[in-house]
Amino acid sequence: MQVFLRPVAVATMLLAACQSSKPAGEIAKAVPEIIRQRNPMVLIPAGAFEMGADDDAGMPDEYPRHTVQLDSFWLDTHEVTNAEFRAFVEATGYITTAERPMSRDEYMSAAPPGTPEPDSSDLAPGSLVFVPTASAVDLNDVSQWWQFVRGASWKHPDGPGSGIGGKDSLPVVQVSWEDANAFAEWAGKRLPSEAEWEFAARGGLKGKSYPWGDEAPQAGPAKANIWGGHFPYKNSLSDKFYGPAPAGSFPANGYGLQDMSGNVWEWTADWYNARYYAQEKPGAHNPKGASTPYDPEDSQAKRVIRGGSFMCSDEYCRGYRVSARMKTTPSSGLSNLGFRCARSVAP
Repeated sequence: MQVFLRPVAVATMLLAACQSSKPAGEIAKAVPEIIRQRNPMVLIPAGAFEMGADDDAGMPDEYPRHTVQLDSFWLDTHEVTNAEFRAFVEATGYITTAERPMSRDEYMSAAPPGTPEPDSSDLAPGSLVFVPTASAVDLNDVSQWWQFVRGASWKHPDGPGSGIGGKDSLPVVQVSWEDANAFAEWAGKRLPSEAEWEFAARGGLKGKSYPWGDEAPQAGPAKANIWGGHFPYKNSLSDKFYGPAPAGSFPANGYGLQDMSGNVWEWTADWYNARYYAQEKPGAHNPKGASTPYDPEDSQAKRVIRGGSFMCSDEYCRGYRVSARMKTTPSSGLSNLGFRCARSVAP
């Protein structure tokens, strides 16, 4: 099956279409009241914590565990929603990455060697959409359930015919890192560092696997929006949601933050470097992540994403653990990827 429809980066479990976006510096600075009303920020206290996997369940890039010291900062209660992002677009006229056609040079720079020259249809705007399979498939082949769909965007997350009418409270998806960063700048905020994100996700707990503690998410009442049953073809709906759930549908962690586990992956500010934890000095103060991106799987630079999504399960992806790291290219747009914003505390 031919699934390479345009430049696509395979990042362990994620694929990404590479396009262009409007420079963040051109975005207006006014913050509409809807942002403050719909997503109040929580003040995260300063403190030190052990960053990285707390047990042997992690991936290699989650080790070694190391001490990090953070100043206090603000973080959105939940993921940025469709209503918030719509307010941003209406105020600025911003056009997202997935809504813009790709240039030939962009296409060829991301394509595997030997890829034929693209025609106009290859450069059409669009993004990658999760399409469940009819039966069990090889879980090492992500092309089985990801499809590039022309016309997919934040307004049409599953492609033409889909929409966000009546879904104001759902997290916005199909937004690239550039899109998320532009929103954050306009809103007077920023994307959280990877260290800030993990510290906040832990909610004050020490040495625990999840925002709520150590109990498996599949045990007892639903704690997060993840995949139940058998991925990617049978979802038991044990958490009552097939795709993204409205922001704040599950109990908050100890800091009052919601959806730090499951629902949609969240962009962070940091470059992804698989070796970064081994290079970081213990006790680092407000670390900003790796200065140089590095992914041993391919040469494309990537940003860190955190938190897992509705597609994560114990069979396939356990990204809902607080220490779990994932990555994808900054131009990526996916139907299970969104973001939340942070803000520094003024001196």
